[in-house]
Amino acid sequence: MKNSKLFTLILAALLCALTFTGCRNNGKQTPQADTYEYTDDYQNTVTVPSDPKRIVSLSPAVTEIIFALGRGDLLVGRTDFCQYPPEAAQIESVGGISNLNVEKILALNPDLVISGSMIPQKSAEHLMSLGVPLVCVIEKNRFDGLYENITKIGQLTDRTRTAYGLVDQLKREIADDQAQYSHQSDTNRPSVYYVVGFGASGNFTAGGDTFINDLIAMAGGRNIAAGVKGWSYSLEALMSENPDYIIIRREDSASFCNTKPYNRLDAVKQGRVVAIESATIDLQIPRNIDCIKQLREAFSKAR
Repeated sequence: MKNSKLFTLILAALLCALTFTGCRNNGKQTPQADTYEYTDDYQNTVTVPSDPKRIVSLSPAVTEIIFALGRGDLLVGRTDFCQYPPEAAQIESVGGISNLNVEKILALNPDLVISGSMIPQKSAEHLMSLGVPLVCVIEKNRFDGLYENITKIGQLTDRTRTAYGLVDQLKREIADDQAQYSHQSDTNRPSVYYVVGFGASGNFTAGGDTFINDLIAMAGGRNIAAGVKGWSYSLEALMSENPDYIIIRREDSASFCNTKPYNRLDAVKQGRVVAIESATIDLQIPRNIDCIKQLREAFSKAR
C-alpha cells in the first residue's frame, strides 16, 4: 500500500537525519543577482535562481511547506507521495521516491529541484550530474528543525519574510498551547509509546533522539523509549512498561489492537489508543502543531 511504502521511506529518511552532523543556511546572495550559490544540508554548493519560476519537489514535507508559504503556484512537479494540501494532486507527478522518472523531471525544465532525506543518494547524484539544480533540505532530529527548514525553503522560494512570519505564528501556537496546560505537573505525565512498526518484522518506535519524541513531550506525554537511540525497541520492554497510551498511524490501529500480544496492553484494553494521521507525526511539517494538539487533548483526559 502507498501509505506503508511512504512510512518505509520516512523511516529511512529519519534514520538518515539522525546521522547528520551539521548544516548551514548561508546562501551567498547578491542583491538583484539572477542566481546565487547555496550550500544545502549535505554541504553541496548549488547555483540556484534568486526568483525561481519552476520548482519540482521531491519531498512531501517540502511540498507542504511550499504551499504553506503561498508558493504552490511555482510547483510544476511533485512525487506520488506529495498529497497535501489537496491542490498538490493537480501538479504533475514525477513518480515515487525510489523510482523517480528522471526523464519527466528533465522535461518539466525546472530551474530548482528541492528534495528531502528520502531521495536515494544515487538518484540525487544522477540528477546533479545532468545539470539539475538540486538542493537537499533534510528532516532534522529535533522539533526546532521544522523552523529551520521553513526558513530555508522560504529563502529558496524568495519568500524569506513570509517564512519568518510562519515560524512566528507556529511558535505562538505552541506557546499558547503550553500556557493553557502550564498548571499541570510534569510528575503525572502519562507514559506513551508510538508504534512505528510492529509484528514479525520487529518492533520500532521513535527514540529520544528524534523530533517525534519532542512532539510527544510537547503534548504532555512521557515517551517510554526516550532513553533509546534510533528506532528499534524490544517487545519485552513494551509489554513490561505497559504504557498509558499508544499512538499509532490511523491505518494501522485496528490491526495492532487485534494482534497478540499487543491486545493485552492496558492502553488497548482500556481504549487509550490514539490513531493519528501519519503525515502529521512522521513528517516535519507545520501540521505537527495539529499532532501536538490532538495528543495533548487525548492525554489530558487521563488527568
